Amino acid sequence: MRAITILPLLLAALLCLGAGDGLMPGRVTRVVDGDTIDVLLASGRIRVRLQGIDAPEHDQPGGRDAQRWLQRRLIDHQVQLEPVSQDRYERMVAIVHADGGVVNAELLRAGHAWAYRHYLRRSERDYCDLEAQARSSANGLWAAPSPHAPWQHRQTQGKGPFTDFTRETALQCRRSAGR
Repeated sequence: MRAITILPLLLAALLCLGAGDGLMPGRVTRVVDGDTIDVLLASGRIRVRLQGIDAPEHDQPGGRDAQRWLQRRLIDHQVQLEPVSQDRYERMVAIVHADGGVVNAELLRAGHAWAYRHYLRRSERDYCDLEAQARSSANGLWAAPSPHAPWQHRQTQGKGPFTDFTRETALQCRRSAGR
């Protein structure tokens, strides 16, 4: 079973190498949640987790809003995937490019996701700045009185305790990135 699910990733990677630019073209067929999409590549359908961000879960405030925002932005649109890795659920983790923008960053700017500190790469530390700007403007999930991080929500099954990130600065986010 595992070989069957990894096959589209291997085929997609081979196509990507042949393209020369490192980007894989595809069309978004489904938005699973605020940070996961299904993309139809030339090699077949693949599930993609957006790199460096973490959107609220469905049962968290802002979770459905993040999913709806991503649906309006991407459903049935052409995208270019910039593969980063594969996660433990065998999803491709990628930076998603669409219409000249980076969707991962756009979600942060709109306040529909957090900079996923644990998985931020050095080149993505500006995601902390985008999150801080959304927070200070009370965009999206930051309009709620005390939003809690999706990674803490998952870890505690929504029971907490939760860290108060409402006053965190971009510098504090960058310092905690990649740990």
